[in-house]
Formats: sequence, structure tokens, C-alpha cells
Amino acid sequence: MSDKKATFQIAGQDPIELPIHSGTQGPDCVDVTGLYKNAGLFTYDPGFMSTGSCDSSITYIDGDKGILQYRGYPIEQLAQNSSFLEVSYLLMHGELPTQEQLSHYQERIMHYTLMNESLLRFFEGFHHDAHPMAMMSGVVSSLSAFYHDRVDIQNPEHRELSALRLIAKMPTIAAVSYKHNTGLPILYPRNDLSFTGNFLRMMFGTPCEDYVVDPLAERALDLLFILHADHEQNASTSTVRLAGSSGANPFAVIGAGIASLWGPAHGGANEAVLHMLAEIGSVDNIDKYIAKAKDKNDPFRLMGFGHRVYKNYDPRAKIIRKVCHEVLEKLADKNNPLFELAMRLEEIATNDEYFVKRGLYPNVDFYSGIIYRALGIPESMFTVMFAIGRTAGWVSHWMEMLDDPKHRIGRPRQLYKGEKARDYVPMDKR
Repeated sequence: MSDKKATFQIAGQDPIELPIHSGTQGPDCVDVTGLYKNAGLFTYDPGFMSTGSCDSSITYIDGDKGILQYRGYPIEQLAQNSSFLEVSYLLMHGELPTQEQLSHYQERIMHYTLMNESLLRFFEGFHHDAHPMAMMSGVVSSLSAFYHDRVDIQNPEHRELSALRLIAKMPTIAAVSYKHNTGLPILYPRNDLSFTGNFLRMMFGTPCEDYVVDPLAERALDLLFILHADHEQNASTSTVRLAGSSGANPFAVIGAGIASLWGPAHGGANEAVLHMLAEIGSVDNIDKYIAKAKDKNDPFRLMGFGHRVYKNYDPRAKIIRKVCHEVLEKLADKNNPLFELAMRLEEIATNDEYFVKRGLYPNVDFYSGIIYRALGIPESMFTVMFAIGRTAGWVSHWMEMLDDPKHRIGRPRQLYKGEKARDYVPMDKR
């Protein structure tokens, strides 16, 4: 806490001093926790655009400069040098692991990849075309009925065990959700494969023949898991913190996060990119749709361009762009008009003064959707991919919150605009 103070004053009343807190990076925060007690006022901030809801040491974002750091490490360095499991260890524990620590961590993760056979039968209750995110949310929440014996959230060892189980089982649950949709037999995990290689095999392998993991597909997907692992206090992470603040079961807490992520404005944005490309339809129509995007009176918007936080280039998009082109070059159908359209749209938009001036560069959702499609992952599974990576961030924030001595149950307030107190009107007089 700094020695700086902010002065708040209502005309005709004595001023109130509010403490100002400083972090290691980023804007200072005015502490308004005493405002209601001292002035009888709430703050009003729809969407929490100017509100710091907690202390955190996990992720730092500077949207104006296009900076994203996990535990102080630039995302560019982690993307180039790390694996997803190494990054998940970093998020959970605060430091990069030694080789011995990483090996032990990987062994523990792979040990928990299997699901209880009874839980597998849970999928039989879903319709064959149920959305995978609906299944993910339900199945993850139902884990609370299987692992209630060691979920004392006041015990750090129990918290870590729950976190490991969630990270480990998320790819298995995702793959089984996909198999349920397609009617294909499930494959059990292979713990001799990498975290991402194991997932690809469970997704696309069959009992009929051995599945050989493509190294480029494995690396591209692992990189996307890294880029999606955390992103500060976004909607789903804030949901995890709010649900977890009540002391709820960790599996139910992450289930709530999955439900929040499902929204098209959050994890479903990469699906919207492909829907937009389908609407444009052809390279010949790009100029027409660019003009529509510039027209304030036209409802059409370029999906996958710009970001609520980043007013500069999304640093994750810079990283994944190169891999996207490599995937398209090697794994995608060269004659697929959708990929040709996407690359041409990227070229035009990144050189158009209208979009450049407004910071409307391609974001990570633009490239991730294209990569998923090239890897053969259906659109309904796009947000599921996001959830696999983001689980590492969710459990890290949940653990950090419970370790915080200032932790208390979340309870936002409101600006009430309803009716004032009134008397009940009998039915015959309405």
C-alpha cells in the first residue's frame, strides 16, 4: 500500500480520504471499501471496467502496449520455450519448475487422466447431438460427487489435488464429449504420450489402428493451450472467483467457469469468426464486407479483430499467426476457400488505415478458429479447447483466492431503479 490518498467530497459535506493501493505494475487502485460506511454511497461501474476486484500475482496485462505476462514472464518467451504443463505449473506455483519438479508434476497429472467408469455412463444421459460445452459443464460439476472425500478447501494439499485432477481430466472429458457426438468408441488415455498428444489421440484415434500424433498439430494445439491458459480477471475467471468465494466444491466452481466461458462474447468468439467467414463467402466479397464493417449504420462487424483489453496488437495473435500459416501449409486442404478467404481478409484488414488507426488487428480468436478447423476440430468443440487451456488459470486463481487472508464471499451491490414501497393490491381491484 502506498502513502497516497484520494479525496472524495460531496458538496456541503466533509471530505473523505480513500487509500490508494499500488501494484508492481499497472494503474493504482482507489480503495472504496469504506465508502458506504463513511458516506452511505456505493460505486457504480457496469461491466467492472474500472474496478479491481482482488489482489493477484498471476497475470499482468497492459492492453495499450500489447503486453501479457504470466507470473512476470512475457507470453512470447513462454510460447517459444515452454510446454503447456510447464506453464500450468508456473501459474499454480509462481515459479518455473526445475526438471525434477516438472517431471514429478507431469507424472501426477497423467496419473489422474482416467475417469471413473460410472462417470463415463453419465454421458449416456445426454442426447447424441448435445453441445459439448453443455456436457463439459455438467460432467465437470458432477466430479464433486466422485471426489468429495478429499476436498477440504482449507487444506492446501487437498486444493492442489483437486487442481491436478481438473487439469488432468479436462482433456479426457472433452474427448469423450466429442466421441459421444460422433458415436465413435472412446479411447482411454495413454500416459506415455504428452498432455496434448494424448488428447489428440483420444479425440481422433480409433481402436481399429494405431494413431500417430502429428508433431505440428501437437505443437500448435499445445501453443493454443498456453495462450489461453490465463487472461487476468475475465468473465469466466471472475465467475470462478465469485463462485469459489462461497466455499463451494472446486469441481462445481470450475463447472461455473465453463458455463461462463460458453458465451459467444467470451470463449465462443472463435466460432463467430468462422460464421463471419461463411457469411462473406468468397474473396470476391471482401471489399463489400470491409465497407459494411466501416459503416456505423450497418450491424455487420469483423469478428476476430480488435479486443476489449488490447488497444494494440493482441500479443497472442502475433505468436499464433506464424503457426497458423504453418498449419494451413501442411495440414489444411489448399483448395479450401475458407482458408484462402481468411488469409486474404487478414492481409487487407492489417493494411487498411481504418482498422490500423483503431487498433482493430486480428486477435487470438481469429487465428485459433482457423487452426482448429484445419486440425479437423468441429466448431462445437472450439470453446472446449479454450476450456482445457483455461483450466490451469482457473484453478490457479481459485487457489490464490483461498490463500488470501482478505478473502471473503463476493457480494456486489446495485443501483436500484425499481418501484418504491407500495401496498399489495387485491386480485379484484387490479
